[in-house]
Amino acid sequence: MIAERMNRIDASGIRKVFDLAAKMDNPVNLSIGQPEFDVPDPVKAAAHQAIDDGFNKYTLTQGIPELRSKISSSLADQGRLKGHEQYDVMVSSGTSGGLFLAMFALVNPGDEVLFADPYFVMYKHFVNLLDGVPVFVDTYPDFCLSAERVEPYITPKTKLLIVNSPANPTGQVFSDSSLKDLADLCNRHGIFVITDEIYSAFSYDAPHTSIFPYVSNGLLLDGFSKSHAMTGWRVGYAAGPAELIQNMNKLQQYTFVCSPSMAQKAAVVALDHDMSDTIAAYIRKRDIIYNGLKDRFDLVKPGGAFYAFPAAPGGNASAFVQKAIANNLLVIPGNVFSEKDSHFRISFAADDSVLEQGIAILNSLA
Repeated sequence: MIAERMNRIDASGIRKVFDLAAKMDNPVNLSIGQPEFDVPDPVKAAAHQAIDDGFNKYTLTQGIPELRSKISSSLADQGRLKGHEQYDVMVSSGTSGGLFLAMFALVNPGDEVLFADPYFVMYKHFVNLLDGVPVFVDTYPDFCLSAERVEPYITPKTKLLIVNSPANPTGQVFSDSSLKDLADLCNRHGIFVITDEIYSAFSYDAPHTSIFPYVSNGLLLDGFSKSHAMTGWRVGYAAGPAELIQNMNKLQQYTFVCSPSMAQKAAVVALDHDMSDTIAAYIRKRDIIYNGLKDRFDLVKPGGAFYAFPAAPGGNASAFVQKAIANNLLVIPGNVFSEKDSHFRISFAADDSVLEQGIAILNSLA
């Protein structure tokens, strides 16, 4: 009864832990990549006002004009559109929705899609669903994606490269020089680049840098789920070549239809809301996790996002995570994000007291 293509993907390991958390009695939860802070009050108020004003129906598939214009201006002000005078912007149902549309519009059966290993879980499964070929670029032990590491994996079938910086699950931020070199490599080989920048607001030690200004052919994805805690509101956006955006819009007509109307109105306000205090709090959380674990764990200091990816004592992450769960701590084994099972992911998007509890349990296990 079930279509064969469904055998190419697995249930999300993250969601399995999410379901497990719902059954446990007050676990110390460092598993889910969801901000613990609430949506800013002015953003909530804008959504309430939109609902009260009757703005509850379908919008244009590509998003309301005022939000698309605001996104375009914001990206230009940040320098993320430099060199791309000919581009279009669309609003998607979350950044994951934008990735879904882009992959379906770009990937043919047999096309090879490159991305760093470790990787965000959807990359592998979307490629498999489309009968493409996921190509895992090994970035252990420092998790840096570089032209030198990517080039050996390029073949005549290579269609695109996905870049995720700041990265999930490692928290790694790729340097401006690395991104330029990657862009040069892709430009020389005619490889399309999708840059997933959903954690762009969470770049702690230097301003966020995008590969998009350096690539000849690429698509930039971002959204409001992480930066403004709007995970359930489903508002993301894509900027890229008009032909690709038009095809993504065509596909959105038959899938998501549009991003939620009142959430789009709220996103206009979100773009003007100062989140610097929140980012400062996350720098502190990053430091709590890193300083609390670095003496007992092999751990690369996260430069962004809100994840750390330590090596599991003993080298078997699944076994170590089972011990953590037995001690009422939820973290996620590395094989959810990687072809290896040597590390585990911690999300420090949690209250400081929860972080301290998690550190104490992890250190006792180590």
